[in-house]
Amino acid sequence: MRTGVAEFGRVGSVLAVAIGRRYRKGVDNTHVTAEISGADQQPATWQRLTPPLITAGLGIGTLALLRFRDPHVEGSYGLCPVYALFGVYCPGCGGMRAMHNLTDGNIIDSLHSNLLAVPLTLAFAIFVIDWLRRARRGQRWRMPGISPVIVWSFFGLLAVYTVVRNTPWGTWLTPV
Repeated sequence: MRTGVAEFGRVGSVLAVAIGRRYRKGVDNTHVTAEISGADQQPATWQRLTPPLITAGLGIGTLALLRFRDPHVEGSYGLCPVYALFGVYCPGCGGMRAMHNLTDGNIIDSLHSNLLAVPLTLAFAIFVIDWLRRARRGQRWRMPGISPVIVWSFFGLLAVYTVVRNTPWGTWLTPV
């Protein structure tokens, strides 16, 4: 029973010192609050770099798989569920073929397979590189600041793209 009172007394005195120093002018109390909360502990570099490196490795592995296993071969990756069920091209149809063409260096064929694949891949690469740089510096990762107007405009453009690529006027947008 006496030990619990002694422990409480020690914590209480640390808190009293922290509170007392907070109101004194010219005294920095960050070391006291960090000691209490444990906020001064920084994760190791390998712990900070693990999530972005795993994400980058998955992206590179996907590109390698699409490079060596050709999606142009009928049934090599299965069927698109939207195309199999409804007979229309979804916004992602041709994305794997676009990435395969991109790894071959055929940028025009890549854009013809799926117009959205190249810009979205570039945006993903920029995001992962920024995440790696910030993790290496010990900074937190950040989500891109996108306004709601841009997000809804993107979804509207995606809907228009889907409709146009399934009409006779949009045959140039159908996957090759």
